[in-house]
Amino acid sequence: MDTITAKRHIFSMLDVDGDGVISRQEYLARPELAAKALGSAGDDPLLAVARTAHERVFTSMDADQDGRVTFTEYAAWAGEAAFDDVCRPALGSLFDLADTDSDGHLDREEFTALRHALGNPAGNARAAFDALDEDGDGRIDRDAYLAQIRSFVTEGSSSMAQALHTHHN
Repeated sequence: MDTITAKRHIFSMLDVDGDGVISRQEYLARPELAAKALGSAGDDPLLAVARTAHERVFTSMDADQDGRVTFTEYAAWAGEAAFDDVCRPALGSLFDLADTDSDGHLDREEFTALRHALGNPAGNARAAFDALDEDGDGRIDRDAYLAQIRSFVTEGSSSMAQALHTHHN
């Protein structure tokens, strides 16, 4: 998969209503959706961190500041610098919400709940988990999780993406 295909995949997941743009409301709902699905309360400090991180991402993505991110804006923005500066903290904050025992790892149940909350198809959660659980210990490490997403965004490939592609074919 090339980077444009990877970006289209991510964009379509973020464009929840499929209208061709990522609205501010759609994007900023992600922490709330994750928290609700994972049983966090609205006053959870981790949710506050996630909200702030997602605000930063949306402001960074929305080049013309009109409250709507087109694919052109997203594709021009998404890359190593954007990932490292603003996406990593936002994705990390969602990981932390899902990490209900705060051990720095997600088990299969936590990972599946997070993926489901963020709109990923439920059917490929097992393949994605198995690809990320490289040592087979039944847990996904936070840094490894973020590194895999970075690889997918910036290079168009990752072992998780390859597992999902194989799973569908």
